[in-house]
Amino acid sequence: MPKEPFKLRLQRRFTFATDLLIPSRLRANAQQAIPFWIASLFVGLIAVGYTKLFGLAEDILHHLLAWHGWLIFLVTPFCFLLAWLVVVKLSPNAKGSGIPQVMAAIDLATPKHEDKIGRLLSLRIAAVKILSSFVMVLGGGAIGREGPTIQIAGSVFYIVHKWIPKTWARLSDQSFVLTGAAAGLAAAFNTPLGGIVFAVEELAKIHVRHFRTALFSAVIIAGLTAQGFLGPYLYLGYPEVTGLRFSIFLGVIATAIAAGLLGSLMCKAILVVMRWKRNFGTAKTVLFLLLSGLAVAAAAYFVHPAVLGSGKVLMNQLLFTSDKAAGWDTALLRVAGPIICFNTGAAGGVFAPSLAAGASIGGWLSSLFDVTGSNANLLILCGMVGFLTGVTRTPFTSAILVLEMTDRHSVIFHLMVAALVSNVAALLIDKHSLYERLKKGYVEDALKEETEPVAN
Repeated sequence: MPKEPFKLRLQRRFTFATDLLIPSRLRANAQQAIPFWIASLFVGLIAVGYTKLFGLAEDILHHLLAWHGWLIFLVTPFCFLLAWLVVVKLSPNAKGSGIPQVMAAIDLATPKHEDKIGRLLSLRIAAVKILSSFVMVLGGGAIGREGPTIQIAGSVFYIVHKWIPKTWARLSDQSFVLTGAAAGLAAAFNTPLGGIVFAVEELAKIHVRHFRTALFSAVIIAGLTAQGFLGPYLYLGYPEVTGLRFSIFLGVIATAIAAGLLGSLMCKAILVVMRWKRNFGTAKTVLFLLLSGLAVAAAAYFVHPAVLGSGKVLMNQLLFTSDKAAGWDTALLRVAGPIICFNTGAAGGVFAPSLAAGASIGGWLSSLFDVTGSNANLLILCGMVGFLTGVTRTPFTSAILVLEMTDRHSVIFHLMVAALVSNVAALLIDKHSLYERLKKGYVEDALKEETEPVAN
């Protein structure tokens, strides 16, 4: 009789010991929870590294332009082209935001199609996502890291789920991917409630009560890990919103309508450009990328540098300086930037750029209505909520995110009104969000492709 391998003997004895010493219910709960905790810890660490890398790219660009401003006409087209090449050559499904890919993976997380999830979530995709978005930011691309962080987190949770021993009690692929997305958003923005609400409002196709403890603990662990390295920071600090006039509600409604309509129109424009360039060959795509880079460079050099990057600098300027006014040209550039950059085919999200676009709309309307101080800050915050709602169609997530970013609980009702009004306004342009539209394409592509090994 052949001798039993040492590894198998050790595993069998360990299983026997745990079965003997630990009650079955407690053991099952631990086996379900431990993988979530491990994945959450990794997500928190990756989110911290990604945040620092993003900041490094923005600092390098800032110093480069301070040295010689004209270099932007060389750096931006080159970086746009390089960021696209990284995605095309290494992992095509790492392009864009990452949220549609996560939504598609959740839809595919069924016994019939679960083998296709690896085409949308993997360690290779996560690495390419980070590299491509870093290059885009280095070139001044109007992108954010929040959407990519969600796909990266979903990939980490999916891989950890695959590594769970077959003898362990486990939850579904859907629950792991969804929880990973929530943990990713919570760690990226330091907004735990926003992560949970986003998971329920945008991603959930199953009842979360079956894994709510895992969802909450994953968000807490990922968030605390990020805070351990970055500190208990607020994404946007503490803007002044005291002494508001009751009549400001009229401004809130007007800002919400404008921001919701423009957010939805931006998404519509992104999809129109995507359809237009769908059949481009390599030569036309390269030409489009170079011209896109030159367009962004020219806008930053000749009009306003606010078009560059995620827009966080612009948001801080509007909220925390006495200059609350933003010109119509700044608002237009912040809306146009993501349309151009998203269509490069490189990695990069639209969450933070949407907030910046909304802030610029709020600032412009503040100057138009001759509103200053706290009242102007409120319109800026409502513009952020409204524009993000127009893009994502998740009004409660948008309101909660901006609330947590600023810790301004006194204006929660203003933000919720802005979210609901902008959501209704956005429906006039399109009944579906940008993510929902893009998700369908990823699902269809995955179902068309034949099953083949996926690199992790």
